[in-house]
Amino acid sequence: MSAVTKEQVFDWLSEVLDPEIPVLSITDLGIVRDVVVNDRVTVTLTPTYSGCPATEVIEQSVADALRDHGLENAAIKRTLSPPWTTDWISDEGREKLRQYGIAPPAKAASKRALLASGRPIACPRCESTKTALVSEFGSTACKASYRCEACLEPFEYFKCI
Repeated sequence: MSAVTKEQVFDWLSEVLDPEIPVLSITDLGIVRDVVVNDRVTVTLTPTYSGCPATEVIEQSVADALRDHGLENAAIKRTLSPPWTTDWISDEGREKLRQYGIAPPAKAASKRALLASGRPIACPRCESTKTALVSEFGSTACKASYRCEACLEPFEYFKCI
């Protein structure tokens, strides 16, 4: 293995997309918790939740990306503690969500914000806060379905966790 740096590995991982929200990289999501470079590269990932169906796909995508850069014996470590939180989504990731049509989660939200109760959810298209919850679950368990009462467009909200 030629000399690689932690920064290089993070750069490579910034190109690995989330399989459920393909506009976000795994670094945008904040699930890459650590990279250790010594006699081998070890990448520590924290899934968005312990039952996330994309976890194994993401781990394989990380292994493939590292192999594509010549790291044949890299290790992928899964950790559940501390648990992932939507606060780990980068500002760039939040903007990518909004541009993709998904309302990003609030930062530093309380558990009450899990389903967005108590605060208006702005439409990612027209930015109106005149929105209504349609379903507590969207296309994935981490999203809720909303409808904008101003522009009448449906959208999803990435729930706070």
